[in-house]
Amino acid sequence: MADPNETLVGPVLRMSEEVERIVDAIIEDNPDEDVEVLDRGAYVRVHCHGYMKVTRAAIERNVGRAYPMRLLETMMSSWAGRIHVGTDMIEWRLKGRDAA
Repeated sequence: MADPNETLVGPVLRMSEEVERIVDAIIEDNPDEDVEVLDRGAYVRVHCHGYMKVTRAAIERNVGRAYPMRLLETMMSSWAGRIHVGTDMIEWRLKGRDAA
């Protein structure tokens, strides 16, 4: 039987003032996914199975100000899955999974 953890994708975020609001934005942008959040003290692991995204618009709604995606990039110490970074969205997906 395959390990279900092999299908997990998503970021590992360093603790910061905004990490809870970033997590809220990720949950908002993935309403049909079971987003899991693991608080490890110094970092937060956010993941779900197969595909996850976060948009700049959702982050800005939750943070309450303009938020360039490069700021989120600096918060990520690691991630699971393949990552695609754009100016308005970051996506994590399993290798071989087409864009959503």
